[in-house]
Amino acid sequence: MHDTQQHLDWGAEALWKQLDPLLPGISVEVVARVDSTNTSLIDRARRSAGQRDVPVSRPGEFDPLELSRTPHGRRAGDTQPCLLVAIHQARGRGRMGRTWQSSAGASLTFSLALALSPVDWSGLSLAVGVALADALDPPEGKRAPRILLKWPNDLCLADAASALGGRKLGGVLIETVPVGERRMTVVGVGLNVLPQALEDLSSGYACLQEIDPAANAPAALGAVAAPLVRALQRFERGGFAAFAEAYRARDVLAGRAVSTTMRDAPDGIVEGVDARGALRLVREGRVHTIVSGEVSVRPPPGGDNAC
Repeated sequence: MHDTQQHLDWGAEALWKQLDPLLPGISVEVVARVDSTNTSLIDRARRSAGQRDVPVSRPGEFDPLELSRTPHGRRAGDTQPCLLVAIHQARGRGRMGRTWQSSAGASLTFSLALALSPVDWSGLSLAVGVALADALDPPEGKRAPRILLKWPNDLCLADAASALGGRKLGGVLIETVPVGERRMTVVGVGLNVLPQALEDLSSGYACLQEIDPAANAPAALGAVAAPLVRALQRFERGGFAAFAEAYRARDVLAGRAVSTTMRDAPDGIVEGVDARGALRLVREGRVHTIVSGEVSVRPPPGGDNAC
């Protein structure tokens, strides 16, 4: 870590002291501007493995044989963990090639890269969502959760006035890349922190200051970083099962009519998720299981946009 005022303002040293016992050797970096924190960490992983063109995939989508195809003589590569924070992310990426809109100071954008080898990758984005939501909105007695989760990778702020019952607060993008005999997982997180006017945001905008007027990006990072690391380690040991109950408590899609990108199930009623985190969709009396794709709530005529 570089001892600059910029890093001290973000509490990088204190954050490193929290994370190093959990992930020995981790580096914490705060940069003023980068195109995409995910892309930066993936490019580093590729270079360290000597494979600049190795394919990037989503968890669960890669071929397990990839790890045995590393050319003879390639070095093992650097799999030391890294937390990379961008004060301004110029070309942030979301799922399906979308752009994540953010602005300096008003958003928290970071990526965490670490070697991960769970038995089953299914439900990883949901587990990350649970970790973030619980850290920012701790469960308290019988109070209804203020931060809800939309399958497979969005965080929403509860809002009864919207068709879904929530406005978009943040999102998660998880990508993996082989490095030698291991696989690096890059968990990208974007959170809206301050009010801002964004164009073409059909889901409705929400920010952390609606929950905590004193919220700022460094404080939000300090709140979520360690819980995120612990959640990833917990997921590696036990998969999605350890997060299923907490996810159900925040599931904003359960019981709602939705449209999907699936050809054989273009719409239906969501019946929660299964034991591995796949979406259960009921259509014409039949349950369809969706493991990837896009889902959007069908608002009533004249209704508001959904998260």
